[in-house]
Amino acid sequence: MKVFKFGGASVKDAAGVQNVASILQRFKNEPLVIVVSAMGKTTNALEEVVAAHAKQNGQAQALYDALKERHYALMRELFDETDEVFAAVNDVFVEGEWVLDDKPADNYDYMYDQIVCVGELVSTKIVAAYLNKIGLKTHWLDARDVIATDNTWREGWVIWDKTKANAQKVVTPLLEQGGFVLTQGFIGSTSENFTTTLGREGSDYTAAIFSFCLDAESMSIWKDVPGVLNADPRIFDNTIKLDRLSYKEAIEMTYYGAQVIHPKTIKPLQNKNIPLYVKSFLNPDAPGTEISSDTDDTYPPIVVVEKNQALLHISTLDYSFVAEHHMARLFAKAADLRIFVNMMQNGAISFTICVTNVPDRVERFIKDISDEFKVKVEEGLELITIRHYTQETIDNLKKGKIVLFEERIRNTMHMVVKNVPPIERKAVEVAGSKA
Repeated sequence: MKVFKFGGASVKDAAGVQNVASILQRFKNEPLVIVVSAMGKTTNALEEVVAAHAKQNGQAQALYDALKERHYALMRELFDETDEVFAAVNDVFVEGEWVLDDKPADNYDYMYDQIVCVGELVSTKIVAAYLNKIGLKTHWLDARDVIATDNTWREGWVIWDKTKANAQKVVTPLLEQGGFVLTQGFIGSTSENFTTTLGREGSDYTAAIFSFCLDAESMSIWKDVPGVLNADPRIFDNTIKLDRLSYKEAIEMTYYGAQVIHPKTIKPLQNKNIPLYVKSFLNPDAPGTEISSDTDDTYPPIVVVEKNQALLHISTLDYSFVAEHHMARLFAKAADLRIFVNMMQNGAISFTICVTNVPDRVERFIKDISDEFKVKVEEGLELITIRHYTQETIDNLKKGKIVLFEERIRNTMHMVVKNVPPIERKAVEVAGSKA
């Protein structure tokens, strides 16, 4: 049994759904669990719905209706309008409207999970119906019947024993009936049957959970790139495809922000030595990248750029030293608000952390520590991580940047940078030419 995961880009339109079906035709006689994300940009659109509902600005329903129409337009390309899939999809959208009919929940993250899950539920209804229409027997499965989590909204922690038991009880019988099992990425359920999400872009992690619980032979992620590259091709030219990666290297890359794979994906696979293949849905015959047991492979410089970073310069109000008990409080509060600390540096009476900038969480963090600390925020920054760095790579990446601080740990270097404004850049170039 294998597990496949198709992201939003692969099913963004009718042609994408048809292309996914053509790939799956090659495996029609094999037992497959297929994890499908929300259709391209749907999660972003639903996040706008959540924000509008929270603000009660009168726009939530209109945004939701526009999203519904995009899905219905796609379905009209794939099905007759009398097809039962229209009623099935409408039922899912109605569940989301029930949330919008109520007053906004006090807990924004809870409300987020109950609305945003609609994207995955709808996309899988459509893809499963299309596969059945063309003769590929497919069982639609609600992932919430399998993946059990705690009630950490937007970052649900998997309850592994319960999830594994659910998978064997629910999924195995479906596979024994023949055909594919198709389910959603990104979502799970609490013991009270409330929907949780597993973290942004968490469909990869979902596929890894199913792979682990069902002892899959392998897992494949189908993307719009030829495999794992040594840098983001949207940012850098002349990127290199990595044919093989060790689990360790993949974990390092994703931990530092490489978006080709969700950070939590690798560990469940490594625990059972399940190989992961990153392949192109645009060129399914290409070999892609294999991620498997640790190897002694050497790697070129691997560059990860995380945008939307902020530096929080924290200092004590009474000019006392930043001691261990201060840092314990700061990290406890960061953990409570799920603020991810990517770098840190401390002085005598100050402590600086680089965090992923989620404004509402940062604002709450600053407010909650204001009795003891003052905080200066510097936004609009990038965190650049270079694995297996060379001096040439470092020098090239520093061009046009102001480096605010950096650190080197063995074969990994981190730099927090901001772009030099055009006027300042011109002055730098002139000064350089004079030198």
